[in-house]
Amino acid sequence: MPERKKPENGSVLKKTLHCRIEGMVQGVGFRYSTLHQARRLGLNGYVRNLWDGTVEVVAEGADEKLRQLERWLNHGPPGAVVRRIHSHYSPFQGVYRSFGIDF
Repeated sequence: MPERKKPENGSVLKKTLHCRIEGMVQGVGFRYSTLHQARRLGLNGYVRNLWDGTVEVVAEGADEKLRQLERWLNHGPPGAVVRRIHSHYSPFQGVYRSFGIDF
């Protein structure tokens, strides 16, 4: 496996993670548990329920912390049943100052 390239100034590589989670993910505390996990990892962004029954997560921060959140999103909190997760990464934009629940 190739080694990930780190920025030349020694700082942490930052990215933005976009996820849409399908399954039994609404009404089971998924948003609040995601909020807790993201804040614990020091990430910024939001989580929200979508009209089609999925949950959307946008998170910014260190690449390794985002990957930890993505692994957690694959199963979610107790009571959730994650059937599928669509995720992709994009360049870091720095538009969020904290992590919250969007309504």
